[in-house]
Amino acid sequence: MARYLGPKCKLSRREGCDLLLKSGVRDHKSKCKSEKLPGQHGDKKPRLSGYGIQLREKQKIRRLYGVLEKQFRNYYKMAARQKGSTGENLMSLLERRLDNVVFRMGFASTRAEARQLVTHKAILVNDKIVNVPSFLVNPGDTISVRQKAKSQGRVGAALALSEQRAPCDWITVDSASFKGTFSTAPTLTDLSSDYNVNLVVELYSK
Repeated sequence: MARYLGPKCKLSRREGCDLLLKSGVRDHKSKCKSEKLPGQHGDKKPRLSGYGIQLREKQKIRRLYGVLEKQFRNYYKMAARQKGSTGENLMSLLERRLDNVVFRMGFASTRAEARQLVTHKAILVNDKIVNVPSFLVNPGDTISVRQKAKSQGRVGAALALSEQRAPCDWITVDSASFKGTFSTAPTLTDLSSDYNVNLVVELYSK
């Protein structure tokens, strides 16, 4: 599967905010000049049209979760077919991705690292190996780290770093046993207010 292998800070600078693409060992502002756009003329921020604002919001959310365009559009189509708010359904699908849940539980310092843990068969869902990062976790599912991976220093380091992040009310984690439970899918009010998913819905519904 195709992946972005370029500089992570470049993506955060392009969107003007911390996309949580780096480990968090160092402060984001000391690593990325997020107030400037990437490129030679980064000091000059262009005036965006309505479409441009919608596009940037879509790119921000897509890059935050590490999803490519085709897959992101498929999530939108799934969300549109479900009952209720399309925007809330879309964010619920993204939050239910296994790599995202592993990151939210603190077993990895970034979503990219969580994706690697999943593909390397280091993660169990209900005590069964799942190595597909896009696997959708259901409410009540338990996520745990395999015994061999527990001995890796990076998992413990990630758990320590996760204490700096705000806790997620929709998951419970037992750090001592490297296990967590996905209690329920979060609502829009549970998630960060740094992005507006309704702009994404407007963009795709044209």
